[in-house]
Amino acid sequence: MRLIPASEVSSGQLSEFFGRIPDGEQAFLKENIRDPGTVAAWRRPGPARREAAIDEAGTLVGVVTVIPELGWSDHVGQLQLWVDPAHRGQGIGRKLARAALLQALGLGLSKITVEVVADQQPAINMFTSLGFDPEALLRSQIRDRNGDFRDLIILAHMVDENWQAFGATGIDDEVT
Repeated sequence: MRLIPASEVSSGQLSEFFGRIPDGEQAFLKENIRDPGTVAAWRRPGPARREAAIDEAGTLVGVVTVIPELGWSDHVGQLQLWVDPAHRGQGIGRKLARAALLQALGLGLSKITVEVVADQQPAINMFTSLGFDPEALLRSQIRDRNGDFRDLIILAHMVDENWQAFGATGIDDEVT
């Protein structure tokens, strides 16, 4: 598997990839990833940094985004990560999350947050193993497509504080 800038992935590949994300999971996304305009916007330069994971067969299997906040929170970035359901449990999400932390450093961000539905324990475990700490539990924050309310956990990673530990563990070597 290799990581490339998402701008190098075709709109067709992105659309096909997002089409493999289950409807139930798409209910929690802030963007309509099935909208061609959204897909096209992902390929244009902008403040967000996006990387794609491509497997040996050339298939798009994961995407990560770091979106810098504005104004008084311009030191913070939001991480969004998706992995093809057929490729989960293979370390793709971890590799993409590590790449996002490096992107955060490159953007001059000192804090990165990620929002996770409270019952997605594998994702929570992965992020906490990478130095993210629970920062907030928002009860009934989101509503799924069935109309049921779900809790949302916000995890935060203080990039500056954790970078020395990453360097010692070789995170930059593992991502590149």
